[in-house]
Amino acid sequence: MAQIFHTLNRGVDKRKIFLDDQDYFRFIHDLFEFNDENRVNTTFYHFKRCNDIASRKIERKKRKLLVEIHTFCLMPNHYHLLISPKIENGVSKFMKKLNMGYAKYFNQKYERKGALFEGRYKSIIVTDEAHFVHLPYYIHLNPLDLKFPEWRNGMIKNHKGALEFLENYRWSSYLDYIGKKNFPSVTYREFLSECLGSPKQYEKNTIEWLRGADFETIKDLTLEI
Repeated sequence: MAQIFHTLNRGVDKRKIFLDDQDYFRFIHDLFEFNDENRVNTTFYHFKRCNDIASRKIERKKRKLLVEIHTFCLMPNHYHLLISPKIENGVSKFMKKLNMGYAKYFNQKYERKGALFEGRYKSIIVTDEAHFVHLPYYIHLNPLDLKFPEWRNGMIKNHKGALEFLENYRWSSYLDYIGKKNFPSVTYREFLSECLGSPKQYEKNTIEWLRGADFETIKDLTLEI
């Protein structure tokens, strides 16, 4: 199995790091733009709020990827990524560019100073394939905290409502994995799809995982405890 890292960072003092839709769009834009060995100045980049974050009105060099982003999920005060390095130290280089770039945007927009994140991002390498196959579901189910927090205790009863909520939550890679185009240029989905199946199979597996969530298997990989 390729080197895969689960990374997480949250706002300092657990503060919100996304205050409106523009902030979410900007961070997803940064996931794409900063995943590049080349120097990037996003001040001059414009992107459309549409189904492809790569839609811009400027000429640019072909990207030299630092990482492959397998999955992502943005929550009001933190984010999750499942990524693999493409070059030596690719993960640390990418995470530094991402966190510094977004913090600069956020501080300028809201006229604030100081740290936005609580410190260096948390990261853990996934070495066991049995652990790895659970993490994409866990990451994609995180938005349920906003409406169905009981999912973490295995107490959720309205599975249909939970899945409908996920299908209407734009700020993750879940929609792209179930075949609904959202931000397809951000993620590299071939690797996970080989392991977890077709979009229909992934959606079915998500329901099954929700019904019998195995937190014990991945408790050391969730990074939130």
